[in-house]
Amino acid sequence: MEQQIDIGARPDDQPYEVALFARKHGLTVPVADAVLFAKGPWPSRAACDTAALAFLGAVALYARKQAGR
Repeated sequence: MEQQIDIGARPDDQPYEVALFARKHGLTVPVADAVLFAKGPWPSRAACDTAALAFLGAVALYARKQAGR
């Protein structure tokens, strides 16, 4: 039986570039940078994607509340 050892980092384990993250989620670069910074130095891409969705949801909720005033 051949055993393989994965010593390389997978693309999903690599940190996002801010501009790529911003484009993917429709964020400005400063906002994308803040979301990535809030997640810490080495979060998974999935955690960053989840944080971006949570941020966008919070912004949408805030906008709906402001429109109802």
